[in-house]
Amino acid sequence: MIGDTPIFEKKNVLVTGGAGFLGSHLCERLLKEAKVICMDDLSNSHIQNIQHLLQYPDFEFIKYDVNQPIDINSFPELEKFKVRFQGIQEIYHLACPTSPKNFEDLKIHSLWANSRAMLNTLDLAVVYRAKYVFGSSSVVYGEPTGEDHIFSEDEEGIVQHLSPRGCYDEGKRFAETCIETYRQVYGLDAKIARIFTTYGPRMKLRDGLLIPDFILNALENKDLVIYGEGSLHQSLCFVSDMIDGLVRLMGTDPDMSIVNLGLDEPYRMQEVAEKIIEMTNSLSHIRYEDPLVFLTKKGLPDLRRAKEQLGWIPLVRLEEGLQRTIDYTLANKEMLLMNNHIG
Repeated sequence: MIGDTPIFEKKNVLVTGGAGFLGSHLCERLLKEAKVICMDDLSNSHIQNIQHLLQYPDFEFIKYDVNQPIDINSFPELEKFKVRFQGIQEIYHLACPTSPKNFEDLKIHSLWANSRAMLNTLDLAVVYRAKYVFGSSSVVYGEPTGEDHIFSEDEEGIVQHLSPRGCYDEGKRFAETCIETYRQVYGLDAKIARIFTTYGPRMKLRDGLLIPDFILNALENKDLVIYGEGSLHQSLCFVSDMIDGLVRLMGTDPDMSIVNLGLDEPYRMQEVAEKIIEMTNSLSHIRYEDPLVFLTKKGLPDLRRAKEQLGWIPLVRLEEGLQRTIDYTLANKEMLLMNNHIG
């Protein structure tokens, strides 16, 4: 039977962007309960993120660009998952470049990920009547109007659709429209996770992402660069909490369509940089540079819906999350730098 209930012992789950930062952690988590198909074209990720998963028989990596139509039955390596008979029970669509430093070079990729890839993955969900979760972003709310602006899911944001960031910001809004349209037309159980800033092991280095670059520079006693003002603050959610939220969202009632996931507490990036310098016993200093287009001010998530309907709250404290990220960077520093250079 193709549908919600697998006919074999485990459900089949597809994760697009599965070799990326969030995707690799999600694949790792899902292996506890499912057979996982990780699909990624490696354009903004690296195979090393999932290297440790390749040994598992319930895991299969397929290098494929989901901006192209997806015919699951055309991949012979998936014969072992009996997709032809069992189908796919769940789809997580996370494929989308989020590189602050290389944003200009990836604009078309961002546009496609939020349009072509949306339609391709949603069409696949219709074929198999699969449940679907999309990794949207807090950018759909637009810029906050105040220092600690809290966004609820019902809030209509203002996004500059013709700005240099339009392909990502307005792209995410269009992607959400795709979700809602498929819900209305096909009765699809499709959900939107509005993801606020997340950090942790496996983030790309030297990519303008503040936390991993802070840590790497601190370990090398180099200046920690903040793009913008010292007052820049962000909601910082550790990756394991975010993955828990995504999995919980997939398992909720079909009526649950949109939820904020993130930390509802702001951290000034200057204070985070100072904390990392202290935790690494570094001799580094903090330096400020002009803002990057992709790094904009963001508000905080209203988590009432996540708490009430998902039973979810972020549990990992900043100090613990930073220490785990520092430990990972120390253990994998040479490999990470080599992969970053190759990528």
